[in-house]
Amino acid sequence: MNGNPAAIPGQTAHRYDLRVYYEDTDAGGIVYHANYLRFAERARTEALRALGIPHAVLVRDHHRMFVVRRVKLDYLRPARLDEPLSVLTDPRALGAASIRLRQDIVGVEGVCAAALIDLACVSTETGRPARIPPAWRDALKGWEQAAPPGPEPLGGAAGEDGTKGGSAAGD
Repeated sequence: MNGNPAAIPGQTAHRYDLRVYYEDTDAGGIVYHANYLRFAERARTEALRALGIPHAVLVRDHHRMFVVRRVKLDYLRPARLDEPLSVLTDPRALGAASIRLRQDIVGVEGVCAAALIDLACVSTETGRPARIPPAWRDALKGWEQAAPPGPEPLGGAAGEDGTKGGSAAGD
C-alpha cells in the first residue's frame, strides 16, 4: 500500500494510505516518533496534488513554497511494523500566507497520532512570507469551506486549537 489519495473535490478529508515498514520502526518494533511527521508530509504533498495544485508547480511557477511553521503532535497509541495506516488531512484555517491543517494518522486500532500543522507560504528567493497565489488560494478555500468543524482533542488557548475562524500562522 503506497499512497492512495482520495480525490478532494466534493470531499473533506484527504486520505493517504501507507504501510509501516521495518525502516519506520525503532528497536521495539513500533513507529519511531519522528516518522509520523514524515507520514504527514507525504500526505500533505498528495493532498495538494489531489487538489490540482502540486507543490512543485508552486515552486517552479510562483517561486513560493509551503514550510512548516508550527506542529502540535499528540501521540495516542503506537503503530506497529506492517500495520496499514491512513493519514487524514483536513483544512482548519486559511490566511493570506498560511494554512492550518489537522492530520490524523489512523491505524487498525484507531488514531495513532493527531497533529495540528501550520504552514507558511514563503518566497523561495527571500524566505519571507508571501501571499498564497490565487489558484492555490481558491482551491484551498474551497477545500476549507467543505470541511465540517471537527473535534480538536489537541486543545490549546483560544485561537490556537485548530478550530475554524482564527488565522493560521498569525497573518
